[in-house]
Amino acid sequence: MTKTELQAMYEVMFTDYPDIVNVAQVQSMLKISRHLAYELIGDGYIPGMKIGNAYRIPKINVIRQAYVPPAVSKENGELSADMLFADFMELWLEVVRNSIEKTTFSSYTQMVKGKIVPYFRKTGVKLGELQARHIQSFYLYELKTVCPNTVIHEHANIHKALKYAVKMDLIPYNPADKVERPKKQKYIADYYRLEELEQLFEATKDHPYSLLIQITAFYGLRRSEALGLRWDAIDFERNTITIRHIVTNAKIDGKYEIIREDRAKTKSSLRSLPLVGNIREKLLALKEQQKENKRICGNCYNREYDGYVFVDAMGNIFNPRSVTANFSKLLEMNGLRHIRFHDLRHSCASLLLANDVPMKQIQEWLGHSDISTTANIYSHLDYKSKLTSANVMDNILSLPDTAAAGWQT
Repeated sequence: MTKTELQAMYEVMFTDYPDIVNVAQVQSMLKISRHLAYELIGDGYIPGMKIGNAYRIPKINVIRQAYVPPAVSKENGELSADMLFADFMELWLEVVRNSIEKTTFSSYTQMVKGKIVPYFRKTGVKLGELQARHIQSFYLYELKTVCPNTVIHEHANIHKALKYAVKMDLIPYNPADKVERPKKQKYIADYYRLEELEQLFEATKDHPYSLLIQITAFYGLRRSEALGLRWDAIDFERNTITIRHIVTNAKIDGKYEIIREDRAKTKSSLRSLPLVGNIREKLLALKEQQKENKRICGNCYNREYDGYVFVDAMGNIFNPRSVTANFSKLLEMNGLRHIRFHDLRHSCASLLLANDVPMKQIQEWLGHSDISTTANIYSHLDYKSKLTSANVMDNILSLPDTAAAGWQT
């Protein structure tokens, strides 16, 4: 990069940051983890000065690290095996951008730009030089700070990108095929017991989230499904509630957006459930309250989210990220044991299991695509079936007493 080019970039890049920045600002500028920021500075990739216990880094050094040369070959300006693997990963994101859901693209972007690209840019390895050992080293590096399941997701992104490289004849084979992935950790769901749910309902009965919490726990909904509920999906005559819309957050081009989609998460997630009396009455009361809010607020009422069940008094839809954060605060304020908002779904499943509802019915209630998903998550809660098995074995298999077995005390 020439001095003139560097000066031009200095005038347009990171204009909101001072000439001398700290480590937290480097994290924000490069969208990397705190651990990686310290490593890049400590290893001299981003030169800085340590004053006392704190680093101070000239902004120009961060710009040098952030500058990405065009991902093209020198000969004809097209993709080639000579490009950096880090450059290729960023370009692959743009290739798949319009062929996947926004939420999926957001997840890919955070993983690729937050973890994969910074690591491999530091190594300087080119696409054509990439070997299984390079990828394996990355996984070992990651496993120092993240769980195996995260590395499995990173592997999925790398494998898909390299599969595209093979398809484009950039490389002869996919080196990710040779890499040993870590073993997936079995997820142990946390949940509230009946008395804890009753305490939660009582503690939040006057909170704006009250009905949202109750419906999520009652029907075992995902957060996106609960926030995506629309009035046209609730049939008060036939007493059914249909799960067919979702509302989520996605980080697009550095900013979080609320994503509304007229679809369920999967084909199996599209389901109709009975609308029971107590919840039916609460929903009818909420619907009337929303009409009154519109009348009182007039033009100040936000009509963008008309039709959604869970909006505030001004018509603004409940933000998914805010729901998660505020739910944790609600539990803390009321002295309740911490669980995630998603664990209300697990609480529903645990109550169904405790009351002898078959696993197949729980699968359909929760909208899992396969019963193995339900069984893998909740089998450890199915204590009654284990107790039944134990009683059967006890009845059919006679064990000798201690004396008969020849034991002496």
